[in-house]
Amino acid sequence: MAENTVILDGTGVKRALTRIAHEVLEKNKGVEGLVLVGIRTGGVYLAQELAARLNEIEGVEVPVGAVDITMYRDDIKGHAEHLPVGKTDLPFSVEGKRVVLVDDVLFTGRTIRAAMDAIFDQGRPATIQLAVLVDRGHRDLPIRADFVGRNVPTSRSENIMVAFDAKNQPTEVILQK
Repeated sequence: MAENTVILDGTGVKRALTRIAHEVLEKNKGVEGLVLVGIRTGGVYLAQELAARLNEIEGVEVPVGAVDITMYRDDIKGHAEHLPVGKTDLPFSVEGKRVVLVDDVLFTGRTIRAAMDAIFDQGRPATIQLAVLVDRGHRDLPIRADFVGRNVPTSRSENIMVAFDAKNQPTEVILQK
């Protein structure tokens, strides 16, 4: 039987996002030219939460967009027509912007690579930085996060799940063994 362990409760998730917001501000010396792009779906919710924290701290609304990576995945060659495709919604130009790509869990790095491909199809940002709530290790690609809420070493057989409530607020992070 699968065993679940709560890695971060709701309060822990909020603290991690607040810390990430401060780190983003410090690294970027404010929010000028900054945009957040969440990877569907959990990354979008976290990007919205991060934008709210940045607004609380700086008093400025940071634009938030969403990217769907379905058509950029490297594991679906020949099967793409059977997968549901979400919507990439970038209500701003990424050209010359400092993009903070946001996802819930960083694992192999393949999702991030696909998201960067999707962003570059929209324009050429000045930089792309990566913010994740959880980094669980096991990279297949040389990708690392700039901002991490929690590092959780896992085995490949374990899973990390970020739970969201009905209002898409992150409620907890669970390690499934």
